[in-house]
Amino acid sequence: MSINAISTTSEVKDYQTVERIGIHSHVRGLGLDENLEPKEVSEGMVGQLRARKAAGVISKMIKEGQIAGRAILIAGGPGTGKTAIAMGLANSLGQDVPFNSVSASEIFSLELSKTEVLTQMLRKSIGIRLKESKTVIEGEVVEINIERSTTSNQIQTGKITLKTTDMETIYDLGVKMIESLNKEKVIAGDIISIEKGSGTITKLGRSITRATEYDAFGSETKFIPCPDVKNEAF
Repeated sequence: MSINAISTTSEVKDYQTVERIGIHSHVRGLGLDENLEPKEVSEGMVGQLRARKAAGVISKMIKEGQIAGRAILIAGGPGTGKTAIAMGLANSLGQDVPFNSVSASEIFSLELSKTEVLTQMLRKSIGIRLKESKTVIEGEVVEINIERSTTSNQIQTGKITLKTTDMETIYDLGVKMIESLNKEKVIAGDIISIEKGSGTITKLGRSITRATEYDAFGSETKFIPCPDVKNEAF
């Protein structure tokens, strides 16, 4: 009696998994070409061609400054893609445009009124860019003198000498700046920057004039030229 061996082959297919953090996190834009014509499937958008084209026209008008301070109403039944189009419109305007989604159930609350909820959402959706002016002093460390007080409180004070290509200046050091110097391990020959308002010290590198002091240096050592003058960063 012979037994016929039946050989079977199994085919395994690899499917690429898509990780999402939200129901609309895959939407990256409106899926339009350069002529504002919608593609069938593009940038996470499928279907709703006429609505996407209309949103593209609105996006172009906003970028050209023709629409400002106006609200856009997108109406439709549940599950028709209103939130996806709104998110695609926000993404097409740039990463700096905030987008916040709220459902109707979040507005009706026993703790907050409907007006307060809407006001908070509008505040979250307003993008404000703040500009801060600060003075940053850069220079090569020539000398650091730390003095310990002879009184019982043991408060440390000191002076640091910084030089640039144009001048050499001596600055007084307080307790916090001395701690920052010790934390950054600043020594003579280092190029540092000091934020004048907060006293924050950042070690930028080593002066290129000290490159011949030792035969070998660590990989993290960066040689930079001595700065010209103190500069202002915005």
